[in-house]
Amino acid sequence: MASSSKKVCVVGAGVSGLVSARELRREGHDVTVMEQSGGIGGQWLYDPRTDADDALGAHSSIYASLRLNTPRESTGFSDFPFAYPSNDDGAGDGRRYPGHAEFLRYIRRFCDAFGLMDAVRLNTKVLHVAPLAPRSHGDGVTRWTVRCSSRLGDCQDEAVTTEETFDAVVVAVGQFTQPRLPAINGMDKWSRRQLHSRSYRVPDSFENQVVVVVGCQASGVDIALELRTVARDVHISVKSVDDDVAVSPGMRKAVSRHHNLHLHVQASFCCGLFVDIYNSPEDRQECMCLCRSIACARTGMWCSPMAPRWSPTPSSTAPGERATSLYQMFHLFQLLLIYTII
Repeated sequence: MASSSKKVCVVGAGVSGLVSARELRREGHDVTVMEQSGGIGGQWLYDPRTDADDALGAHSSIYASLRLNTPRESTGFSDFPFAYPSNDDGAGDGRRYPGHAEFLRYIRRFCDAFGLMDAVRLNTKVLHVAPLAPRSHGDGVTRWTVRCSSRLGDCQDEAVTTEETFDAVVVAVGQFTQPRLPAINGMDKWSRRQLHSRSYRVPDSFENQVVVVVGCQASGVDIALELRTVARDVHISVKSVDDDVAVSPGMRKAVSRHHNLHLHVQASFCCGLFVDIYNSPEDRQECMCLCRSIACARTGMWCSPMAPRWSPTPSSTAPGERATSLYQMFHLFQLLLIYTII
């Protein structure tokens, strides 16, 4: 190893973590990537579990039907294009805006092409990062201690906790881990089903229900249109029904075409068995008769960033990520609160 080489820990084997590892290796550094799940890909590693199913929480926010909302040409790394799949074996998703599984395959190809897997430790969760005092020889350089818990396969009972020292730490855990809920009066007293869209995977459990989706940006649109195919009614609550930023022209057309898809102004409160999204007493009474639970999805400009699950933020980062031109489509901070019919 060259004298200038550093021992670097990269936390997270998603897109940012992997490209950081590749760039650090190009500069001659000794890199270890720690990934808490059983595979690389970060948010793009689809997990059918939801937070309700797993006490520790599912690590991915991807729902089953999610597709990229940017084309391949602008979604890949500049020196490793997101190419269309070959037609030889019929595998892969050849659409310009493919599903999430195709993008995960691309991430794995990137990892294989640059031999990164030998640097990745799967099922290894970072528990603590802290600076160490400068070494006694007085070089004034801060090192970092990293405490992690490693599991054998997916067995939760065989975790081993260890500590290592690194010259630098790159935090690449993303900002889509912990959801934030909207502030709606009475929401804390709502006794029916509520969930953040981070926990949404498939629409099956909403069959014949009345659903309120709060928010109409990327994931709010996706989920509302998908729920419409199984739900009795889907009511979309937006800040302004007249704002083309809050509601896209395409979504307005969808509402006009489907009898069970409705737009309403921003939900003001939750009370008893209904959510107040109606303008007239007659409409409000109808809602009281129909709704037992509420689902709300909040996205984009309505929300503040989510924080990673652990707090230490090392100061050292990778050299410039010159290969990245990714649009991170994780659909920030969406909320889902869902209702059944009486």
